[in-house]
Amino acid sequence: MTFENFSLGNSFLHRMDCRIKIITAFFLALTLSVSHHFSSAGAGLLLGVILALSTRLRLTAVLWRLLVVNGFIALLWVTLSLTYPGDALVSLGPINLSGPGIKLAALITLKSNAIVLVFIALLATSTIAELGHALEALGLPRKFCLLLLFSYRYIMVISQEYGRLHRAAKLRGFRPATTLHTYRTYGYLFGMTLVRSWNRADRVKQAMALRGFQGRFYPLNAGKPGRNDLFFLVATMLIVLALIFMEITP
Repeated sequence: MTFENFSLGNSFLHRMDCRIKIITAFFLALTLSVSHHFSSAGAGLLLGVILALSTRLRLTAVLWRLLVVNGFIALLWVTLSLTYPGDALVSLGPINLSGPGIKLAALITLKSNAIVLVFIALLATSTIAELGHALEALGLPRKFCLLLLFSYRYIMVISQEYGRLHRAAKLRGFRPATTLHTYRTYGYLFGMTLVRSWNRADRVKQAMALRGFQGRFYPLNAGKPGRNDLFFLVATMLIVLALIFMEITP
């Protein structure tokens, strides 16, 4: 599938039980998101780099995703340095760059990159189906997990439906422009996509009911976490405690 490129691999994180990866990713991301010190944020970033390197993923693909994230963070550097209250660190004529604003932007940058690397290493190395079944095994509502699995399964189908409608409009002479006709046409396209998606969903529901679907998917490779999985969980929890200790220590 389109969004599962990182799930293809043979590293120990690819083979690890998905439930363990979800738990560790949750606690690491939660700890890093509420950290206020550069020491804990820097340690989290180092951990994220180590985990990402251990997956043996293509470096260019990982860097591209980090580039997308840091593109949004660059806006924070501009806004926080110009609007955040505090003493000016640098003065460029009438423009004063706030020292606390720059410090906050740097902290957000460290935490954001650390969390993204942790998610890439722990969550992106599993398929959506594995994540859905793992979330259900961890106690999340079954309907939520079904919604996740169905949404991912049919998002490409909906995209293909929209593509066919858009090609049909272009064959009939439609050319996008900044006009009311263009806005109305796109509204019709989105509306027809919604109608076709609803009709397809109804047909899928009927087909699954005829095949005896009882509202649950059964995983083919469900099993208990192994010794290595539990060792990784314990080691990660110790790291989380160390990050918390770094955070509360003055």
